[in-house]
Amino acid sequence: MLGSLIVNFKLFSAGGAIMEVFSRSFKNGEEIPKVYTCDGKDISPHIGWEDVPEGTKSFVLIMDDPDAPIGTFTHWVVYDIPSQTRELLEDFPKVPEVSGIKQGINDFGRVGYGGPCPPRGHGYHRYFFKVFALSVESLGLPPGASRKDVELKMNGKILAQAHIIGLYKRD
Repeated sequence: MLGSLIVNFKLFSAGGAIMEVFSRSFKNGEEIPKVYTCDGKDISPHIGWEDVPEGTKSFVLIMDDPDAPIGTFTHWVVYDIPSQTRELLEDFPKVPEVSGIKQGINDFGRVGYGGPCPPRGHGYHRYFFKVFALSVESLGLPPGASRKDVELKMNGKILAQAHIIGLYKRD
């Protein structure tokens, strides 16, 4: 199975810390439960991170599917996550801003999380949940920014990054 080929990605920061991303909703390299997909309630899973580098002032979370037939498909963009935050709880609200945490537009054209929804019969797709530790408190973008704008503003400000991968297919 594809999951056996997937390893947890960790990046060493300059200080030697290893940032790690995890979920209480699914295990790295395993199938994402239906409740988090377009075939279920389409709610976001729990995503957490730990062992962040010293000097981290905020985080960005990007979820994407590199196996989409049209090219990498962005499912979730979250930015200006405060440095003391270590998780986004399951069913994170699909609104532009929650307590200063901003969400961007996904490739479904909506703000917030859009769950896995690969074409039927296309086999397993990999869903990367990437967390970036940044050296700035804010990217200076309004809620509803595009992934491209978020990535441009992150340039040169990434202290560390890590990800987990979930799988999903529709028969």
